[in-house]
Amino acid sequence: MRSKRDLNGILERLDPAAPLAVRHLWLIELTDWIRGKGATPQAAVSRVQLLLDAVESRPEVRLRLRAWWSRLLHTVDITTLLADFGFAPRSAFVSEASERIRRKILPASPETIDASELFLLALPHGFDAQWISLLDGRQRRRIADLLAAPDTPQPADGTAAVAPAPPGEATATARTPDLFGAPAAAIAPPAATATTEAPLPDPWQQALLDALMYCAGQVLSTGFAPELRLRMNAAAREAQPFHALIRDVEALRVEAQRLPRDDAALERAARQLRARLDACRFAAATVYTHLEENGVSVGLVFRLRQLRERLLRIRELLDCALSADAPAAAARLLSRLVLLGHERRSVRALISANSSLLAAKVAERSAETGEHYITRDSAAYGRMLRQAAGGGVLTAGTVLGKFAITAVGLSAFWTGIWSSLLYAGSFVLIQLLHCTLATKQPAMTAPAMAAKLKEMGPGASMDSFVDEVTHLVRSQVAAVLGNVFTAFPVVLAAGALLQVVMGHPMISPREAQHTLEALTLLGPTAFFAAFTGVLLFSASIVAGWAENWFVLHRLDSAMRFNPRITRWLGTPRAARLAHFMRQNVSGFASNVSLGFMLGMIPPLMAFVGIGLEARHVTLSTGQIAAAAAAYGPAVLHMAAFWWCLAAIPVIGALNLIVSFTMAFRLALRAHNVGSLQRARIRSAIWARLRHAPLSFFVPRGSPTSNAGT
Repeated sequence: MRSKRDLNGILERLDPAAPLAVRHLWLIELTDWIRGKGATPQAAVSRVQLLLDAVESRPEVRLRLRAWWSRLLHTVDITTLLADFGFAPRSAFVSEASERIRRKILPASPETIDASELFLLALPHGFDAQWISLLDGRQRRRIADLLAAPDTPQPADGTAAVAPAPPGEATATARTPDLFGAPAAAIAPPAATATTEAPLPDPWQQALLDALMYCAGQVLSTGFAPELRLRMNAAAREAQPFHALIRDVEALRVEAQRLPRDDAALERAARQLRARLDACRFAAATVYTHLEENGVSVGLVFRLRQLRERLLRIRELLDCALSADAPAAAARLLSRLVLLGHERRSVRALISANSSLLAAKVAERSAETGEHYITRDSAAYGRMLRQAAGGGVLTAGTVLGKFAITAVGLSAFWTGIWSSLLYAGSFVLIQLLHCTLATKQPAMTAPAMAAKLKEMGPGASMDSFVDEVTHLVRSQVAAVLGNVFTAFPVVLAAGALLQVVMGHPMISPREAQHTLEALTLLGPTAFFAAFTGVLLFSASIVAGWAENWFVLHRLDSAMRFNPRITRWLGTPRAARLAHFMRQNVSGFASNVSLGFMLGMIPPLMAFVGIGLEARHVTLSTGQIAAAAAAYGPAVLHMAAFWWCLAAIPVIGALNLIVSFTMAFRLALRAHNVGSLQRARIRSAIWARLRHAPLSFFVPRGSPTSNAGT
């Protein structure tokens, strides 16, 4: 009874002569009542049934509802809902993201003649699509009958008459349909002779045809954009599918409005338009092939998705216009629009949908680089140890430079800047000398592993993939051991040498004590090490993005053939520069970005009161060695020193595990590897750990022997 009383109050407040905002607020209140609180879709359908019974039992309410609906149709432009709802006003990713953020922050006003804005206010939840889709045919016909204008003259008292628009209130000029595809004065009661096979009446048909034309214009504009046209393949450009799209829509429009209507001609026009839409969709799909081969742009992907969705909307409008059951077709379209409205407000959905292809390309670029870091035999294992040893020596020099910068006594900001430059220069030097920094490997090798997993069939054996996992783990172990066991003695020896030359330790005892206190396992070292793993993963993302950007803009070709560059460098050197940059741009981007993240994030976080620091295993090892050199042999009797040594494997493990896990998860999503395949991975790896644990740490012959039981 409470629902009945609430409904009575809502119906009593129905006033077709009320101002625009009040009339729209009544609609919002009615849809809120239909949804209820915690109701199921079936319960919402029951409330619709209750609403229909209540209105049909009260003739004066029915007349007021018809007058309210007629006023709504004359003040709200529904073509914006049919043609533009769910699409960005401009084909730009950044502008659409900004618009969605604005809609989340700023409230919307019901005082609007834009049907899209009113639609979002009245049906804002995905739940609305569920109960709308559950309405049966009889309920849809009853709704259409309630909203239909009467066939007889309205009462002299003007109860059902459409009140004139108040001064200053805008009036929509577009011809608009009634709800569920039923036009005013077109839906007869169930006992009438009208059938669902009858042609669509003019108002509903006109609105659909207008929306078709608007959508086709947007598709034509996007299809003619040079960013897409130049990336289509030659066959698609020669076919010119977009050129005749407007002509086909106009041909359908003419046949649909012809009286008497020629059903055969209308069907031919519809068939021709559908074929044209398929051709446009195929032409747009060829752009993806170009992007896969020559780099991905989020903006281009966004425009392609908008184009594809508009082509699908034209199909939906076309099906609705030609449907024999207009109310059912309109209900399906309305339900689809509700879901689009829910998705349109999500910034996360926008980023996820339009960056998935970019994530796949970043993972692919990283996979190409990561292959170089995986050792598969004893010779490669020994080579990795030597390269890591070289990286450890260079990192030892980085540690000494860091202490020198700190000794100058600059402000936190400038200390961070010079430290960033030092780190970036050191990492780039390691790259150019073909040495190895252990912690940079996992984020690069994880996509390579995911790519191999994608190549395997659903029923393929996991042994070969687990072999790759053992190769990867051994490579990481070799790199860490080479870095750590070289950096520690080099820094220790350098500290002793400097003490002999200068007559005092490289760093003061106070600074040495602070270093041991900061790097002890008893402090937040583990958390900081995990955070550093996030930075390492972020650097790999920057690397993949930079290489994709380099390829997308064809900078290697520009360096090789640009007249100004070739005149300056000469053709052979320009070609060598292009090849060098193509091979190293990913590493440069990764090293420079990692250097600046390690150097600048701690002082920036400290500026806002967050004590967040980086713990890189090789750099931390060098710092501990510098503190040990300052104390001398006495350090062996200090518990703090041993707690710092115990922290080194923890730092290394967290650096590697966090960065690898994040990169591997991204690569799995990019390659669409399902949960079943992931479960098989875990089972196979645990089985190998139980039967041959040493194969993850020490090379023992060929890959086949490594899989021993």
